[in-house]
Amino acid sequence: MKKLLAFFFIVTNCVSAQAQTYKEWIKKGDSCYKVENYKLSVGYYEKAFKIEKKDSGDLYNAGCAASLALENKKAFKWLNLAIDKGYENNTHMQIDGDLKRLHAEKEWKEIIDKLQKKLDILGAHYDKPLQKELLEIYANDQDIRGIAMKIYKTEGAGSKSLDSIGKIMSYKDSINLIKVVKILDEKGWIGKDAVGSQASETLFLVIQHADLKYQQKYLPMMREAVKKGNAKASSLALLEDRVALREGKKQIYGSQISKHPMTKKPFVSPLEDPDNVDKRRASVGLGTLSDYLKNWDATWDVEVYKKELPEFQKLLDEKKKKIDKG
Repeated sequence: MKKLLAFFFIVTNCVSAQAQTYKEWIKKGDSCYKVENYKLSVGYYEKAFKIEKKDSGDLYNAGCAASLALENKKAFKWLNLAIDKGYENNTHMQIDGDLKRLHAEKEWKEIIDKLQKKLDILGAHYDKPLQKELLEIYANDQDIRGIAMKIYKTEGAGSKSLDSIGKIMSYKDSINLIKVVKILDEKGWIGKDAVGSQASETLFLVIQHADLKYQQKYLPMMREAVKKGNAKASSLALLEDRVALREGKKQIYGSQISKHPMTKKPFVSPLEDPDNVDKRRASVGLGTLSDYLKNWDATWDVEVYKKELPEFQKLLDEKKKKIDKG
């Protein structure tokens, strides 16, 4: 499922109350998917799509849920619609574990061929060798993270299997970084007009997993890429937050979530001007912080947060001092 690959530690509740809007039905579908209630998830997506069928990402996610609910007909219907509405990530579709059981069906080859033909038309003037290289890096980056997420869900955070996968992931990340750094240094931040959207997104995925010195080096380049339309503002926001926190500053968009040292519950890492965070998030295409925190079964109360933040910051500073001394 596309929305989940960027996260490893998602816990949420499947809500069953009535809703009336498209977004509310989609939220319920996503919520039920996350707690593996795929049948109910499919039902909520169906209600949403009676209202509209415009968002390729929502249609794709619904296809994933239908696949896991063993409803192949609906899965292929929604995946086809996702392609019609703009879905382009062929590499992700082929490595997505949610869709693996569909591979044996004749419709699978048909849908992959359909998407590839669409991409061939769109990419008539792409730098094909560079696109191929970036798509291979994308697959290496995301495939290992999909495996890690499944292990986390079945064995938990402290398992030996997850630790082993983490080491493999670090090795793959180091290889991917070497390749991406070479591309960035020689060609700059390549946009979707040159290699397609998913290949271009690979640059961000690799840099966001890199050490601080690489993030600092290429952050200005990504800022310029966003101004030129060659990178997503929402992705840049995530990188801005990561760099700010690593530099000992406060994040801007609230994308980075920590575990509170005392309560052990999810807590928004130190955030600048909490009162206006949703305005900043909206300006880069991100949803509200309240909705974002539902991914961790957490709530957002700005007044409570402002009261708790000083103590949280103090605990972080004490922890950092101990690490520095050790």
